[in-house]
Amino acid sequence: MRSILELLSDGEREYMDKNGLSSFLLGLGVGVAIGMLFAPKSGQETREIIKSKTGEGTDYLKQRSTEFKQSAAEWVDKGKEALGRQKDNLSDAVEAGKQAYRETVGGAEPTA
Repeated sequence: MRSILELLSDGEREYMDKNGLSSFLLGLGVGVAIGMLFAPKSGQETREIIKSKTGEGTDYLKQRSTEFKQSAAEWVDKGKEALGRQKDNLSDAVEAGKQAYRETVGGAEPTA
C-alpha cells in the first residue's frame, strides 16, 4: 500500500511540508486552548491560569526582544569598528601606493 505522500509530486510534497507545519502548530494551539477551557477546573481558575500564562509569555517576549536589541547593537558597534579599521588600512595602502608612485616616477629618493 502506498502512502499519500508517495503519490504527490515533489512540488506538492514541498507545499504540504511548508503548510503542514503551520497547520500542525495552529491545531496544537487550538487544541491546548480547548483543553484548557474544558479542563476540570472552574472557569475562574482557568481564566486565572490563562491570564498568568499570557503574562509570562509577554514578559518572556519583552526580555527576549531586549536581549535581541542589545545583541544587535553590539553587532552594529563591532561592524563599525571593523569598518573603521578597514578604512584606516585602505588609507595607509593608498598613501603607500602614492609614495611608491612618486618615488618611481619622480626619481625621488626613498624616504625611511
